[in-house]
Amino acid sequence: MKELILGLRLLTGAGRGSRVRFLLMVAGSAIGVSCLAMVLAIPGILATQDGRKAAREPDCVKDPKRFACLVPEGASYVLTRTDPYGAEPITRVFLARGAGRVEPPPGLSELPATGELFVSPRLNEVLRREPSLARLLPGEVQGIIGPQGLAHPDELYAYVGVSQDELGDDGHPVAFFGEAFAGSPTVEPSTLDIVRFTLAGVVLLPLAVFLSVCARLSAAARTRRLAALRLLGLSRKGTQRVNAAETVAAAFLGAVLGLGIYEVANQLVSRVGVPGFKWYPSDGALSLSTAFVCLVGCPTLAWFVGRASARKAAANPLAVRRSAVESTPGKWGLLPLVPGLGMVTGYCVAGATGHAPRETSLSSILMPLAVVLVGVGLVMLLPVFSRTFAQRVARSARSVSLGLAMRRNEVEAGGALRVATGLVTLVFAASLVQGVLIELDQVSKNTLPVQRYTIPLQDVTDEKQRALQEVTGVRAHAMVMESRTNADIDHLEPSIRAVVATCDQLRGILPRVGKCVDDRPVRLWDPGQPYERDSKPGASFHFDSRREGDQPAMRVEVPRETLRFSGYPGWPIFDSGDVLVPPSALPEGFRPDHATLTLLSDSAPETVREVLDGIGGVDPTTEVGTPGVVVTALQQITVVKSLLGIGMVLGLIIGVAAYLVAATDRAVERKPQVTALSLLGARPRTLRTVQVVQVVVPLAIGLALAVVLGKLAESSYLVTGGGAIYWDGAGIPLLLVCALGAVAVAAVGALPLVGRRIDPELIRRD
Repeated sequence: MKELILGLRLLTGAGRGSRVRFLLMVAGSAIGVSCLAMVLAIPGILATQDGRKAAREPDCVKDPKRFACLVPEGASYVLTRTDPYGAEPITRVFLARGAGRVEPPPGLSELPATGELFVSPRLNEVLRREPSLARLLPGEVQGIIGPQGLAHPDELYAYVGVSQDELGDDGHPVAFFGEAFAGSPTVEPSTLDIVRFTLAGVVLLPLAVFLSVCARLSAAARTRRLAALRLLGLSRKGTQRVNAAETVAAAFLGAVLGLGIYEVANQLVSRVGVPGFKWYPSDGALSLSTAFVCLVGCPTLAWFVGRASARKAAANPLAVRRSAVESTPGKWGLLPLVPGLGMVTGYCVAGATGHAPRETSLSSILMPLAVVLVGVGLVMLLPVFSRTFAQRVARSARSVSLGLAMRRNEVEAGGALRVATGLVTLVFAASLVQGVLIELDQVSKNTLPVQRYTIPLQDVTDEKQRALQEVTGVRAHAMVMESRTNADIDHLEPSIRAVVATCDQLRGILPRVGKCVDDRPVRLWDPGQPYERDSKPGASFHFDSRREGDQPAMRVEVPRETLRFSGYPGWPIFDSGDVLVPPSALPEGFRPDHATLTLLSDSAPETVREVLDGIGGVDPTTEVGTPGVVVTALQQITVVKSLLGIGMVLGLIIGVAAYLVAATDRAVERKPQVTALSLLGARPRTLRTVQVVQVVVPLAIGLALAVVLGKLAESSYLVTGGGAIYWDGAGIPLLLVCALGAVAVAAVGALPLVGRRIDPELIRRD
C-alpha cells in the first residue's frame, strides 16, 4: 500500500509534464474502453433482438402422443409470410380470430379483427410512400406495433386480420405467442462466431496494443525515475508497484470516462443507425458483464504492463541511470510464426493444387489458431526484422541522415514495436475482413440475369392463375405438373414432370432452346444435366385432377422426339427428361392436383419488387418461392457487413490513435538526443530527415509484412470456406494504397517533432 501511495504522490507532484502525460493516458484509455464496450455490446444487442422475435412466435398446445397441435372449438389461426422488399424482408402475419380468447402478441393490445391492419412504424412510412404495397396488406391501418413487438426500429412487420375462409388450409392453430428461440435469428450462431473472431482480430488485438502503448507513455523518463527510487533503497517489487499505481489510476479513470463516452455514443448512433443495422437505445445499454470487464479488465492489464515496464529499472538501476545499451531482442518470440505460417501455407498450397479441405470441423479449429499464431508472430517479428535491416543498411549507408536513423533503430529496436504495431495489426486484420466479405459476397450475389418465382397451384383458382401470369414485370410463365406417385415407400411408383408451355413461353424462360414445334409433345434434354431415368420413351404416366372435380386423370406418354435446351449454369429451371406438353393438349377444364406455376422476370431489384407486389395484389396470402433470393439470408449478410464495418471503423480509430501516441511519445523521448546532436552542429534539416526515416522505415517494413502475411491468411480462410474464390487479387491494390497512405501520413507527422530552438535543459544531468 505504501508503494501505491508513493506512486500517486509522485504523479501529483512530478510537475506539469507528468500531469499532462497522465491526462493523455486517461484519454487514450477512454478511447480504448469505449471501443471495447461497443464490441462487447454487439452480442447483447443481437440477443435482445432475437428475444423479442421469439416472444412473438405463434405456438399452440401440443398433443404429447401425436406431437401435433390440439385444435379446440373456436380456435384462432395464423399464417406467416416473409417476402423480399429489395434486400429486406417484409413479414406479414395473417390472423383469423376465433371464438376462444388468445393473448395478443407483444406490441399489440388486441388481435386484429377481419379487415384490420397493424403495422410497424417503418412499414407505415413505406405504405404512405408506395401505395402499391397496400396490395400485399389488405385492410385499414388501425394502429402501430409497439417497440416490444419489433426486433429493431426499421423492421417491416405487419399483423393482418382476415377471415378463416381467406386462410384456407394454409393456416395453423394458435393458442399463445412466445417460444424459447427465434425461428429466424438476426445472425445465425455459426455466422456470429465468424463475426466474433473477425472483430477480435480487427478491434481487440489493436486495442490491447493501444492500451499497452498508453500505459507506457514516457517510458524512458519514468524508467529513470524508478531507477533512482530503486537506488534509494526501494525493493524490486515496490519499484514495480510504484509504476503500476500510475498506470492503474489512469486506466481506471479512463475506463469510467470511456463507459460514459459509450453511453452517449449508443444514444446517438442507435437513433441514426448504420446501413442495414439499427437498434433501440435500451438494447445497447451497458450490462454488468461489460462494465465489469471494462472497469476491472483494463486496470488489470495496466497493472501487468506497468509492472513489466518497470522490470528493467528494478533489476538493474545503474544501467538505466547510465543509459546503457539495450540488449538485442530475442528471437524466441518468432516461434508462434513458424507453425502459424506452416498451416496457412499448407491451406494455400492445397487450394492451388485443387485439394481444398472438406473437413470443416478440423479447419474451424486450425484456421483461427493459424491466424492468431501468424498475428502474434508478426508483432514479435517487427523488432527483430527492423534491427537486422537497420544494422545492414547502417553499414553501407553513405548518408549521414540515413546512418544516424538506422543506428538509432539498431540500438532501440523496441521502438519499432511501439510505433508500428497498431497500424500493422490493423492492416493484417483488414485482409481477414476482406476474406469474410468476399465469402459473403459469393453467397449473396445474384449473378443470373433472371429471377424465378414458384407458386403452388393447389388453392389457386383459374381466374387467379391467369391474373398471376399477367402480373406486370413477368416476361414468361409455365406450369409444371407432377405425375401420380405411390405413398408406399417399399413400392415406389415411377414419376415424371410435365411442363405445360408453348414454344415461345419456353424460349422466354430458357436461354437456349433447339428447334421447337408447337402442339407436339417432346422430351426435354439438357446434356449438362443427368437424365431422369424414369422418363423412358413409350412409358405412360397419369396426372390426377383436383379432388373437388370429377375430371378423370390425364394420361401422358413419354414421346421419342427430344428437344435440346440449355439452362442457366448451376440453376436448373427444368430437368433433363421432363416432357413438354402444349397447353392445347390439356383436357377441357382440367386442373392438375400437384402443379406449380413458374414465373420469370428480370433480376433487377426494382423488377423483383414490382412482380412481388403484383402477386400480392392478386392474392396476399399466396406462398411465393424465390429461388436464389433468400431474403432472411440477405438480411443477415447485411447485418454482418454492417458489424464488420463498425469493427473496421473502431479498428482504424484505435490503430491511428496508437500510432500517434507512440510516435509522439517516442519523439518526445528522443528530445535529449536531438538536442545533443544540435549542439554538436547537426543541421535542423538533417535532424528532421533522421526523425522521418526512424519512424517511416519500421512502419514500412511492418506494413509490407502485414500485407504479405495478411493475404496468405486471407487466402487460407477462403480455401477453408468452400467458396469458388481463393485468391483475392482485387484487394491487394486497396491494401497497398492504405499502407502507402499510412507511411505518407507518418512522414508528414514526424516533421514538426524536431523544433528549431535548442533547449540545453533537456540534456542537463539529473
